Order: sequence, then C-alpha cells, then structure tokens
Amino acid sequence: MHKAQIAALTAATLVVVGAYYGLADALDLVPGVLTASPADYAVQPFPTVSAAAKQPDAAPGLAEAPVPDAAELNVLARTLAGDERVGEATTGVSIVDVASGRELVDHGAGSPLTPASSNKVPVAWAALSLMGADHRLQTTAVLEGTTLTLVGGGDVLLAADAGDPDTTVGRAGLGDLARAAAKQLQERGVTSVNVALDDTLFTGPTWNDAWVEGNESWVAPIQPLMVDVTAYASGGYPADPALEAAQVFADRLREAGIEVTGTVTRAAAGGGATQVAAVSSAPLADILSVSLKESDNTMTEVEGRLVALAAGEEADFAGATRAVLGRLRDDGFDTSGVIMRDASGLALGNKVPAGLLAQIIARAAGDDGGTTGRSLMTALPVGGLDGTLDDRFVGVSGAGTVRAKTGSLDTVASLTGTVVTADGRLLAFSVIVDGFAEGGLYSARLAIDDDLVSPLADCGCGG
Repeated sequence: MHKAQIAALTAATLVVVGAYYGLADALDLVPGVLTASPADYAVQPFPTVSAAAKQPDAAPGLAEAPVPDAAELNVLARTLAGDERVGEATTGVSIVDVASGRELVDHGAGSPLTPASSNKVPVAWAALSLMGADHRLQTTAVLEGTTLTLVGGGDVLLAADAGDPDTTVGRAGLGDLARAAAKQLQERGVTSVNVALDDTLFTGPTWNDAWVEGNESWVAPIQPLMVDVTAYASGGYPADPALEAAQVFADRLREAGIEVTGTVTRAAAGGGATQVAAVSSAPLADILSVSLKESDNTMTEVEGRLVALAAGEEADFAGATRAVLGRLRDDGFDTSGVIMRDASGLALGNKVPAGLLAQIIARAAGDDGGTTGRSLMTALPVGGLDGTLDDRFVGVSGAGTVRAKTGSLDTVASLTGTVVTADGRLLAFSVIVDGFAEGGLYSARLAIDDDLVSPLADCGCGG
C-alpha cells in the first residue's frame, strides 16, 4: 500500500477515535477538559480538615534529628531585637526543643508583654483541657404554659435555617430547632405561643472596658448565642446578636405553622419549663479550629466564658480569665507575672511572657500533649496555607512547616507555634514584639518572619 494511502487511513482513524473520545470526555466518562455539565457549575472548595481528627504520628527519626545550636538561635533573636523595623519595641523570644523540653533561647522570655492574639493559645489549651475536645454546645427550646423560650448555650455559629451535619459553621440550625419544636407543640395541641429569649448563661457586661475604643469592628457583644459570627469578617456586628437570633427563631416557627404572638421578650426560662427540642454544635476541637485559624475574637471570648462555667467561676470577663489561669496552673504551667484582661487578646493591658506561650505549645506538640495537645496544634494556622498565615511564608522557608497563632494590634505583633528545622527537629517558639510606633505592624511582621522564623525553618544548625 502506498505511503499516501496509509497516511490517509491513519488520519481518518485518528479522527474517528478522537471524535468518540471527545464524546466520552464531554460525558465525563474519561479524563479531559470537555464537559456537558452546565457552564455555571460552582467550583467546590477544598474540604475543611476536622480539628478532631487524630494527628499523624511523628515522622520516624524526628526526635533523633540534630538539636540546633543554642548560640546560633540566640543570634537570630538578637538580630530581630536590633532590627530597625521593630523600632524601640521590646522583644521577647522563647524557643523550646519539643522532644527534650529544653529551652534553647530565652531572650526576655520571662518578661510579661502584650501578646495580642497569641493570648488565644492559653484560652484554647484551658478550654480543651477542662471541657474536652468532643464537648458540644446545645441550643434548646423549652416550654412553660404558652411561652416557648429559646435558651442560648454558647453556640455563636448557628445557621439561620437548616443546619449542616458536615460543617462546623452552621452545624446547628435555628430552622431545625424551630421545626422540631413546632412538631412537638402540634402534637400537644399547642398552635400559638409567645417567644422568649434566655441568654442568662453569661453574666456581666457584653463589652470589655479594657478594649480600646474602635474595637467594635473586631468583636461582637459577648452573648451565648448568635447566628454565624463568621459572616461578619469586616465588622458590622449586630448590636444585639442574641435577640436577633431569637427573632430568626420566631420567624422559623411561623413558617412551621405555629402562631407567634407579640414580640420576642427577654426572660430566664422558668423552673417548670420542659425541653421540647435541641440542636448541638460541632465538637469543641472543630470550633477552636475556626476561632484560632481565623483569630475570631468573639468566639474566643465565648470560649473563655465557657471555661469559666466549667470551672465554677462567674461567666463574665473576669471569671473567664481567672478560670483560664487556674486551669493552666492546675496543668503545671507557671503563670507568674501574667495579667489577663480578656480572652481574645484585644486588651493592651494583657501581659503574658513569651516563655509561657512557648511552654504551652511545647507541651501540646510533645508526646504528653494527648488529645488536648493534638487538637490545639491542628487548629493553628499553617504558613502559606490557611487562616491568618495564608499570606505569610509564601515561597520562602516556613511554608508548610510553620504552624502558629498570629497576633496583631496597632503597636504589637506576635507569633506562637511550632516550626520544623531543615534538619528535621521540631521546635516550639513564641515571639512578641511590643511597643513599636503605630503604623509599624507590617514592618514588625516582616522582621519576625525574616529575622527569626524563616531562618529557624531553614536551620541546618545542629549542634
């Protein structure tokens, strides 16, 4: 057969095969770029890793990797302290070898400084240690006479309608609660109720006097229930989140066929009230993964009050900080010199040594951290990947190997977490830069990353 004929037949065969493959590709039967699906198909996000999942075991030989030379690490701390980008700020640095528990760097590590949102680390430890990673928050509806009362249990991630059992934010839904309550009411022959709100789980003011004016953009009034606090990433929180949630609940009741008379009132549920419905949050470990990764101030203040309740303290700002510090002491941490004015870290009056923060992380990341430690470490942002570290350590040493809680105020920058060195050694660290001039936050962050944390990740400095 002539070459020209062979070439023609081959080309024809390829056309036919290509046509059939293209059809299969369009029907999504084989790999390819074509599809018959609608053009506006929404791209799905990557799944969120559950903070409750068990952490992978340490890589073989990790504890046998060389310990960095302490003298070299101290040079890094001094370099940061002398960097013109931190100005006249006071710098505290603690670096701990996780495997041995030995502190390799103590550069002002015992001096209490303003931690900013690194303050959330001891709160998270106390919450997990006291309540457990699997603890869930219940929002309930109770009936007494013709009054149906919505009782807040600390869930500020409520969905306005149906909950989603596969998510953390919106796991429990006010619509589900209302429909379940409506079913029970109808079975009892009750077709009309007045709705009350019981938000008495927390006491004291909803606003902390230690917060600087203007922080209303970064924290909502602290109440024991709210419709999805994460929906207000840029501020604009409701003036009364709990009452707003109760009004949503009343609307869902009406949609479910129950007449709601009058307006929603505030009143504690009576002693004779009986529960007719309840919805439960995601586990505490998953909730902490949201609050720590996104550094959510409202969620952390709520968590502090839940710690207070679990410890038998008053569920207000002062009770929360007493309970957190008390739990830390019970767990063997030295809280000498610590002053806590809030849970979230917004208060400039908070004073926490970098050494304490690093010790908490070292315990959490170590062999004796247990479920508390694994849950805490999983909840921290990862450099260059997610949360408040998604735009840091991108394309440089530390991407994927730094897991840490950020802290940012007008005059304070901090970072508290772990890093794996180039030699494979796991280090816990905390760095606080406290007191630079307003407007210097970005420069201070760069100094922390450039002078200390990235060099730690790049450290082939085994002693």
